[in-house]
Amino acid sequence: MSEPLFENVTLIGIGLIGSSLARVIAAKGLARQVTIATRSAETLEAARALGLGDTYSLSNGEAVANADLVIVSVPVGASEQIAREIGPHLKPGAIVTDVGSTKASVVRQMQPHMPDHVHFIAGHPIAGTEQSGPEAGFSELFEGRWCILTPTEGTDAQAIARLTGFWEACGSKVEQMDPEHHDLVLAIVSHLPHIIAYNIVGTADDLEAVTKSEVIKYSASGFRDFTRLAASDPVMWRDVCLHNKDAILEMLARFSEDLSSLQRAVRWGDGDKLLELFTRTRGIRRSIVEAGQDTDAPNFGRNALKTDAKHPAE
Repeated sequence: MSEPLFENVTLIGIGLIGSSLARVIAAKGLARQVTIATRSAETLEAARALGLGDTYSLSNGEAVANADLVIVSVPVGASEQIAREIGPHLKPGAIVTDVGSTKASVVRQMQPHMPDHVHFIAGHPIAGTEQSGPEAGFSELFEGRWCILTPTEGTDAQAIARLTGFWEACGSKVEQMDPEHHDLVLAIVSHLPHIIAYNIVGTADDLEAVTKSEVIKYSASGFRDFTRLAASDPVMWRDVCLHNKDAILEMLARFSEDLSSLQRAVRWGDGDKLLELFTRTRGIRRSIVEAGQDTDAPNFGRNALKTDAKHPAE
């Protein structure tokens, strides 16, 4: 870009998402200066060693004092504390957003601590890997992925447009949703799959005699894909479960009903019902590939990943 979208951007939290943002901002010239803040001195030094920012701080309040855009990339349970710390230090006109996987809870936690002279717009880039930490980021993380913004009533339209332009410049497609609707949608497409993966891998681990031999040995089958989800950041997913409880419980109840129906079909040898279900779900997979949200390359594209370590599977 010939001109940056923002003069000063502050990234609070420098894990996978934060460090990927730092990289894409630098690669595309989206800001003149990037300030990185995190509570861990060790993590901050790792970010400094990687050259992810221009200035670095252990004080969130100090880090946002001159920011035009603040992006909070922390587990959603920490959102209110971050908002309390930065609220008094934000300059007029600043845009504050986040990247959390739940939105209604984040709005409830952060909005009350945002001064009237700033624009708070909760957001969620639907992109990630099972890796974490500043070393895990890469600038292409957001390419072709969706970013959902959940502005509340009365949010400044120009601020929404500027934030939309930022995410589009990062490579994302941008959609707007009501926070509660976002949480219901993400409960089924993201939160429930992770919970099921954690549970299946935990069940296998409980079978110690098997886990130490056959399960690991033959994990090139479906179990391997569950282990990737189950390797995601435990703190982040603990907070997702606690802060999107109602929607997750609703999806778990529906899943349990469908699982009982599948169990009956297997028990009674209802081949027609099994074939109908497996055919319908196969079509959903094809729709995801056609929408550009995954690849139909052999072995889920893993062979290509061996030669391009920057692009871990999502």
